[in-house]
Amino acid sequence: MKTINKKDTLLVEGMTCSNCAAGIQKHLKSNGLEDITVNFSTSEANFVSDKISNNEVQKMIESLGYSIRKESEKEKMSLQEKLFYFSLFFTLPLFSHMFLNEGHFLQNPFIQFLLCLPVYLVGTWFFGKSAISSIKSKSLNMDVLITMGSSAAFFYSVYGWYFNLGSNFLFFETSSTIITLVLLGNLLEHKSVQQTTTSIRDLSDIQKTRAKVERDNKIIEIDFEDILVGDILIINSGDKIAVDGIVLEGNATVDESMITGESIPITKTINNNVIGGTVLQSGNIKARATNVGSDTLLSNIIELVKDAQNHKPQIQKLGDKISSIFVPIVLGISLITFLISFYIFPNTTSDLSPNNLIDSILRAVAVLVISCPCAMGLATPTAVMVGIGRAAKNGILIKGGNTLEKFAKIKHIFFDKTGTITTGNFKIKNLNVINEDESEIKNIIFNLETYSSHPIAKSLVSELKSFSDKLEFTNIHEEKGISIEGDYNGITYKIGSYKILEKDNDNHDLFIFKNNILIATIDIEDEIKQNTNEVISDLNSFGINTSLLSGDKKEKCKYLSDKISFNSVYSEQLPHEKLEIIKQRSLSETTAMVGDGVNDAPSLSIASVGISVGGSTGVAIQSSDVVLLNKNNLKQLTTALKISKHTFLTIKQNLFWAFAYNIVAIPIAAMGYLNPMWGALFMAFSDVIVIGNSIRLKYKKLD
Repeated sequence: MKTINKKDTLLVEGMTCSNCAAGIQKHLKSNGLEDITVNFSTSEANFVSDKISNNEVQKMIESLGYSIRKESEKEKMSLQEKLFYFSLFFTLPLFSHMFLNEGHFLQNPFIQFLLCLPVYLVGTWFFGKSAISSIKSKSLNMDVLITMGSSAAFFYSVYGWYFNLGSNFLFFETSSTIITLVLLGNLLEHKSVQQTTTSIRDLSDIQKTRAKVERDNKIIEIDFEDILVGDILIINSGDKIAVDGIVLEGNATVDESMITGESIPITKTINNNVIGGTVLQSGNIKARATNVGSDTLLSNIIELVKDAQNHKPQIQKLGDKISSIFVPIVLGISLITFLISFYIFPNTTSDLSPNNLIDSILRAVAVLVISCPCAMGLATPTAVMVGIGRAAKNGILIKGGNTLEKFAKIKHIFFDKTGTITTGNFKIKNLNVINEDESEIKNIIFNLETYSSHPIAKSLVSELKSFSDKLEFTNIHEEKGISIEGDYNGITYKIGSYKILEKDNDNHDLFIFKNNILIATIDIEDEIKQNTNEVISDLNSFGINTSLLSGDKKEKCKYLSDKISFNSVYSEQLPHEKLEIIKQRSLSETTAMVGDGVNDAPSLSIASVGISVGGSTGVAIQSSDVVLLNKNNLKQLTTALKISKHTFLTIKQNLFWAFAYNIVAIPIAAMGYLNPMWGALFMAFSDVIVIGNSIRLKYKKLD
């Protein structure tokens, strides 16, 4: 079963690229943590461990040179921003000497050294500690390249100044500019990454509210974190509902669009459930808190969205593999560039040095600073984060980048009938009682069906709630999708479909037996959800086969298929038969199963992508990969499909750019056509391009 584990979370400061996150993750795993994910984009380290404490994990991370920030701590200005402005203050006058007449005080090597030194020290501290920690974790990152490139320019300049070799040996401005431009890139990257996480922050902000609570015959106002299960909430027109609950008094209309994507307000009356984070538009109600804190639906949605970002799609494996060996490869290319330039192709026309040393060093430094492994590391997680966030804002929960990838490749979707294609709000069309009291039979039906979670059972209980005299049933036994039976006063009652009959009878939907004697039949009716035919037609136009897969009778399935353009229909299927059909089809193509009930859970688990609709049971949600929160709008399915396809396309675009950039840029730098300072500028913006393309996914039109 596909479940979501609750994880501890630490906010990590000091990560400069995705390789930093990979290094932390590798280090923690080597120290005994098995269930660990570190996300550069959200600056979070998530882990589950019964053996290692939170404080021990924190010390492990800090030993690599990173720091831990409490969630309540919010800085007015990011560290990247502070360091950038500090470096810029010294770099601008240092860089300007290149355009001044000889003899100007900025041409003095000592002045250049004094201007460069603070920038170099700051850069060495910021990038150097990250470089050292990546070496410790055996996962080299971009900061190794930046540190080596800026250090080469700095110490070569110190050498030239010390031995008074002339201005041609001074490259203090190169060292300073490299650091400043990379800091600028990190700053832009930091701000851009924040844009990819707005969906999570928006969801988190929804639940932050205060609530009026009735305690000890007094009405007090408290924060949502302080609400306890059982508290009576006073909710008036315009109020945000703080936590999940059940209505005790009153009636109201509630805007649930921020949770389900449903734009039409929902009417709430006594015994209806309300969702924390939704807004009461009109009316007044009292509600009893049922789920608080981390147990609310909204909290679970936030955890699902966060957790989803840690599940990588298959396409990222290539990027991760190359990223892990990228830095050593670049170091090798840089060394080879220096040796070839110095020994094999010396620039004899250069007036800088007879042996071409300066030109060779600049080429090697340019190779170091133009290379960008981060773009490959950011290509997938940023797109996944935006895609999953956009889906969540539309009332769609997608559990991971791997699901997004599989969703985009779906070739066949199976649909359950009841509660999925139809509303699941059944009405008794006809109750035929045989030699029994009708009221007594209704009471039997009401009490026995309360033990079942089947959609038909729930509808019968709701319709017959006026016949609610408590009857104590014993020896309850349910055969999923077929029948339920129990004993009352020494009599065995059984309610089930035609499948419990000794001979076929397709004239009725349900049959009630008393000690194996038929005492009543029920005819029920259900309605098709709006837009269902349009959704199925859209899926077919996408080249996706659609099948109705139901346990209902052949005649009813045929009636439905005559109205909706399914490619095929499977009727009268038991849960294990549904399972086998999907299992066999999944061997040859990517499949999806859409359902909502307990009896659908096995099929949801075995399908390539399991999709549960709003109002689903907890088991069905846990078993599924995608959750459509609006139970009345199957168009969310096509929206989810479009988001998945566009996210997958964005990932491929990002990876193409990351690979193409490095393949083109490194040879250009190696051939001497690129100054290290320009190399630093291009490198700084390469990540921003990848992130910017991912952010574009938030706003692009889905077609």
